[in-house]
Amino acid sequence: MDIIEQAAKRLAELRNSGVETPSGSFDERIDQPLDKIDQPHAVDPSASDTEKVEAATVKSTPERDIARRVDVELDMVSLASRGIITPESARSQLGAELRILKRPLLRNVLGKNASRIKDANLIMVTSAVPGEGKSYLAANLAMSIAMELDHTVLLVDADVERPSLPKVFGFDHGKGLLDVLLDSQLDLSQVMLKTSVNGLSVLRAGTPHPRATELLASSAMNKLLSEMVQRYPDRIIIFDSPPLLVTTEARVLAGHMGQVLLVVKADSTSYAEVKHAVAALEVCPVKMVVLNQTAGHFDGHGYGYGYGYGQEPQAEDKDRYQEGLQG
Repeated sequence: MDIIEQAAKRLAELRNSGVETPSGSFDERIDQPLDKIDQPHAVDPSASDTEKVEAATVKSTPERDIARRVDVELDMVSLASRGIITPESARSQLGAELRILKRPLLRNVLGKNASRIKDANLIMVTSAVPGEGKSYLAANLAMSIAMELDHTVLLVDADVERPSLPKVFGFDHGKGLLDVLLDSQLDLSQVMLKTSVNGLSVLRAGTPHPRATELLASSAMNKLLSEMVQRYPDRIIIFDSPPLLVTTEARVLAGHMGQVLLVVKADSTSYAEVKHAVAALEVCPVKMVVLNQTAGHFDGHGYGYGYGYGQEPQAEDKDRYQEGLQG
């Protein structure tokens, strides 16, 4: 078998495996002007026949394009002005607070605690009611984890009625979660946005739909979550969820999560609202409470920027906890 026949066989194998290759037969391509034909890499005359075949068929493949692809160029100055951590501000006080917050989450993902947590890489960020800062915490947490050397992050805008991530990151609305749920032929990888921050991808809420909330509680959503866990076992997937007390979808979503962060806004959320929200998360194995925009201390932890971190308060701590909510 001469070199041309071997190259033709190699191209056929690539096409059968789903790799995009130059269209047209060899005869058609030979008839084209030389400047219209994809030029192969230079071939060493002393190379073996196998090496010559590989060199003759090498060109830019989809896998290579994906590795280099950047769908969204993030404006770091603009992000910083909106209170979002950037690689340049990783050593700031905000960066330190986020490191304290993410460490137990990452330990659970890596299975370093006493008992292994199922689907620990599925993390939901939610709140009792709207306006408590959950989207900003989800964005900051995703950015912070993406800066880790050993983790990649997919941030999902699951608050489909009031999507906030385009505003937070400064990109347009477009196809995303809802489109994947509606179209079984649409692959998740086709709508994920790779950002200019290495290791951070974003899945937008998607095209508005009159039954968007029902889609989050559908079997299609269950199937998608299973696919995410199986396809991306090493990736941390963070969901910016709807508020718990104003929708039912967040509670359904929480049932599939390994870990949940409940954001509580100081001087705003009542103890009763927090209590009801925590009760709605009973099915989730790991629940953490984050006190946002507080200038004081909560259970020994207090951060000047405004994030406090703690577990669900015990009965004897209610008075002190209520004190923290009131400033």
